[in-house]
Amino acid sequence: MKRLTIYWFMSCIFLFTVTSCSRAEQPKIVNDHPTIEKGDSLQNKKILIVYLSRTKNTKAVAEIIHNHVGGDMVALELETPYPENYQQIVAQVANENETGFLPPLKTTIDNIQKYDVVFVGFPTWGMQLPPPMKSFLTQYDLSGKTVVPFNTNAGYGIGSSFETLMKLCPKSKVLEGYSTKGGIERDGVLFVMEGEKEKSVQTDIQNWLKKLKFIK
Repeated sequence: MKRLTIYWFMSCIFLFTVTSCSRAEQPKIVNDHPTIEKGDSLQNKKILIVYLSRTKNTKAVAEIIHNHVGGDMVALELETPYPENYQQIVAQVANENETGFLPPLKTTIDNIQKYDVVFVGFPTWGMQLPPPMKSFLTQYDLSGKTVVPFNTNAGYGIGSSFETLMKLCPKSKVLEGYSTKGGIERDGVLFVMEGEKEKSVQTDIQNWLKKLKFIK
């Protein structure tokens, strides 16, 4: 009886270990929130792609999405741009996150109400949603629209960025997001969306958009 108990206990440990490892190796398509739904008949909708990009990796992803779904593209710019120095921007963003400061946007979007779908792209900064994207989602009412997040990061994932986006879009239908590793500005690795990396991202995005029913 004791041997059976030990065997059962060791089996449970093994099962838990396998499950934990499987969860750690998530694909690049992110769907970790119970209220996220798949798209339905999303072709031929009026589409806006809004993105924030410092090292042009998120911009490259936005352009790939645009090539597949069309629509309008808008890059977010600030009234007062962030400093070029990496350490300075890290300190400034950390302070903005701590104080809740929302940097004013230079970018304006007219008639945002005409769009049915808004793709929202951004890098992960400090494991959070960047303050300029918080400014956008606070300034513009996306109620009733379909919101589709996409992200680039330095290899640490999306952090709390998608969760924050959903909180800022409580009356929107938020679809399954996409995330991929971009550059590592801290280490001087900037634009990486080229060559084999670009081809891989192209394929991933196409499969993601098919799953969401934006393309066939």
